[in-house]
Amino acid sequence: MNAKEAPIIGGSMGNGSEAPIIVGLDIGTTKIAAIAGRKNEYGKLEVLGFGRANSTGVQHGQVLNIEQTIRAIQAALKNCYDSNPDLEINEVYVGIAGHHIKSLQTRGDIVRQDSENEISIMEIEQLIENQRKTFIPAGDQIIDVIPQEFTVDNIQNINNPIGYNGVKVGANFHIITGDRNAIRNINRAVDKSGLKTKDLVLQPLASAAAVMGDIDMEAGVAILDIGGGTSDLAVFYEGILKHTAVIPFGGENITNDIKTGLGVLKQQAEAMKTQFGSALADETKANAYITIPGMNGMPAKEISVKNLANIIQARMSEILDFVTYHLKQVGLDTRMLNGGIILTGGGSQLKHLIQLTEYSTGLYARIGYPNGHLAANHIDELKKPMYSTCIGLILKGYSDYEHKYKEFEKNFKKVIVPETLVTEVEPTATVETVAVEPAKVDTKVRSKSMTRFWDKFKNNLLELFKEEGDKEM
Repeated sequence: MNAKEAPIIGGSMGNGSEAPIIVGLDIGTTKIAAIAGRKNEYGKLEVLGFGRANSTGVQHGQVLNIEQTIRAIQAALKNCYDSNPDLEINEVYVGIAGHHIKSLQTRGDIVRQDSENEISIMEIEQLIENQRKTFIPAGDQIIDVIPQEFTVDNIQNINNPIGYNGVKVGANFHIITGDRNAIRNINRAVDKSGLKTKDLVLQPLASAAAVMGDIDMEAGVAILDIGGGTSDLAVFYEGILKHTAVIPFGGENITNDIKTGLGVLKQQAEAMKTQFGSALADETKANAYITIPGMNGMPAKEISVKNLANIIQARMSEILDFVTYHLKQVGLDTRMLNGGIILTGGGSQLKHLIQLTEYSTGLYARIGYPNGHLAANHIDELKKPMYSTCIGLILKGYSDYEHKYKEFEKNFKKVIVPETLVTEVEPTATVETVAVEPAKVDTKVRSKSMTRFWDKFKNNLLELFKEEGDKEM
């Protein structure tokens, strides 16, 4: 199969492969990241391109200035192309968040015409599609319809009803909605950047896919993705998505609180938060101070590390109070979520945040890294929790691709040619030579080509980060 024949979802590359290249685009409040990946034979993601840029035009997860957002997306794409010039990006899976996101629970049922036949996937898809007709407030739009437990006649709590027999099949659904204008702005920014939105994915669900395993889902777990503009929550119990919520506070709010409370510039506030910040004031030294250079000839200012921690703890405690509130809303207390709470996103790297989370929620807490799904060739930068959403978007793309591929195989009918129509052709020596020799040459060429590609990709990526590091200095 050559490069043009390879199945492409997010992009393409010079060397052909059976697996598609899928691109995730995370449009955040503080950063925009684009990652291109492809699954290898072991089911792990090989990163084929990576780029990021500072985000402008986005506030609290919403695109407010389309032109600034377009420039930021194009900057991230340029860095992605710089890391791998052989890459072409056409379609992307895009994350969506913002305080306009809402969710509701619905119930749907269908009566089957032939109860003797097994329930097919087409009937389940029709059941899901019917939920898209659910009444929602004017100005909102359905982003996703997620089935929870199914029922077939009197049998309840079925995870997958395909293959069952029955007269009536139904399910509970978790429907995610968002503001129509906010969704339109995201799509418009992506389109004007020369890309096509393959699908919009709720950010906490993408992050959950990157940091959570099947054991976590079964045990019961809450995923808290602390981003720049929002903190996104997804709750799973007994293998089912129970609840999603977007908390309208994130790392940017903490930075602004530090700026206002300590009377410093925003850039200084961000630097203090990341270098000296702590989510627990009791864990800091009372006599430790940070010296901030004075502006316009003014004397230097000394900032108490404990005062800095007090500001961070106050805002983080507010975010965690929202988590506790949402868990109570869906009837899941600390005894039911044996998997605890997984913290991810850029804001999860605050010092002592795990201790504050466990104290505030009563849940066991840990940091969620997207490493489990990445192949061994990834760079250290991608290990950070801030890239969980982007990695999860690629996994979502693969989930869609594999689902469609399985359906194609299932519905494909093998054509049997009658023996009377089969004509045997005796192979000639010339045919044998043509069939064998190019295959050997092609294998060697592909091996050398792949080795050169990975060396080139890693060198380009390292140079890119060196340049970014020089700029930050």
